[in-house]
Amino acid sequence: MSQTFPRTMVENISLPRMLMGTNWMLGWSHTSVSADHMIQNRYQAPSSFRAMAEAYLRWGIDAMMAPFGGHDALLTGLSEAEQALGRHIIKIDTPVIDVTDSPQARLDAEKVISQCASNGSEICLIHHSSAEKLVNKLKGTMDRLPDYLDMIRQHGMVPGLSAHMPELILYSDENGYDVQTYIQIYNCAGFLMQIEIEGVRAIIENAKKPVMTIKPMAAGRVSPYVGLSFSFATLRPCDMVTVGAHTPEEVDEDAEIALAAIERRYPDMQRRSTPSKTAALGGEIRQHFPG
Repeated sequence: MSQTFPRTMVENISLPRMLMGTNWMLGWSHTSVSADHMIQNRYQAPSSFRAMAEAYLRWGIDAMMAPFGGHDALLTGLSEAEQALGRHIIKIDTPVIDVTDSPQARLDAEKVISQCASNGSEICLIHHSSAEKLVNKLKGTMDRLPDYLDMIRQHGMVPGLSAHMPELILYSDENGYDVQTYIQIYNCAGFLMQIEIEGVRAIIENAKKPVMTIKPMAAGRVSPYVGLSFSFATLRPCDMVTVGAHTPEEVDEDAEIALAAIERRYPDMQRRSTPSKTAALGGEIRQHFPG
């Protein structure tokens, strides 16, 4: 299987509308400590990351969002997948930087941003935990944000902004900051979203740049069919959905559901193996849903 997933543009970089997520490879389940440990125990060797990257690449999904710093096994696994399939993986980095207003903090921030470039990242979005410290709600600005965006430019990457706080998109657009894409939490359950779903949807609709949405399945609280169908049905053609998975088989399921949502058709997927079925579902488990 080798496909070309529908694509969009961030500045001059072509990206698939479905991005590789990494929470379920790096150990952030948003569920429990034991679930985090389950993930970390599975993903330690480069080979495990390689298998996941290859699964995404076979669908034409060739961009990954991650905090790449300090995850050497992930970087090695991606490199091995690139060599095996002859495909380049676009790295979208989300570094945490020290935004304290001091000369030393600025040097430290630039060092982190420089490392992002050294890791091969092409797009760099300042992590929300750092960016939100720069917000001045009274003035509707993000003080000193241009300094960090310029650092990203100077190191050859496209600058972006992780905007868990929806106001960040508004302030950035209103002030004309050099932000070429945003990360925003968006899902049908409202999980971790700071305002109501409709409000976030309106902000995304009016954003001046493409938005990379995250947590479409609310960290497992809704099924892939429900979460991905909602996201792709309500987002703009320029926007993206970041989709994490725990196994290559899950990648295949999620990619088919996402592609079906974009194409406005029912996905080719197996029915869940629940113990019993109602007459409305045929009374017994079948291999596939009716077409």
